Amino acid sequence: MIVVIDYNVGNVRSVCKAFGYLGCEVRLSSRPDEIEAAEGLVLPGVAAFGYAVGVLGGLAELIKEVALAGKPLLGICVGHQLLFEKSFEHGEHRGLSLIKGDVVRLPAGRVIPHMGWNKVVMPESMDLFAGLGMEKHFYFAHSYYTDVKDSSAEVAYTDYGFELPASIQKGNIYGTQFHPEKSGNAGLQVLRNFVSVCEKGKR
Repeated sequence: MIVVIDYNVGNVRSVCKAFGYLGCEVRLSSRPDEIEAAEGLVLPGVAAFGYAVGVLGGLAELIKEVALAGKPLLGICVGHQLLFEKSFEHGEHRGLSLIKGDVVRLPAGRVIPHMGWNKVVMPESMDLFAGLGMEKHFYFAHSYYTDVKDSSAEVAYTDYGFELPASIQKGNIYGTQFHPEKSGNAGLQVLRNFVSVCEKGKR
């Protein structure tokens, strides 16, 4: 069972529908017992970082604890950003600190927010992109991005006038700045690959 963390921030229900479309057993929940029992966790989000981490509240420590114990965790959009140490969106806010790096505003001179389809160059070694080839287009919607400072993490990039981190993998911890649930067949394959990671973990 995949548990999508229910904290009333943006795209939780559309993420659930995408997993359901794949035939995956999925539950929208904030119950600690269900989070601990899940084969994998998904932390979505469409909101400012500070608001998101505030409403996540005490669940943040539980999510961090189970992820560090080896449970697969996928962060999407703001959920991806929450995996990092801190954000400078409307002040300074602490994240889950599962990956070294900060969340910073897109550089001046780019269209902000970044909304639309961008090509992501995908390393073959990253689990989420299995079977997708070298590059695919995914849908983005954000004004801040992750400045990755973790040498142990693998990163896939998109070109937005600079190399913008589009996805990250560090062991059992995964993140996508883009929205796989809004990215057509390629996005569904990303979610399908995450389910495969979770299924491998239970064997």
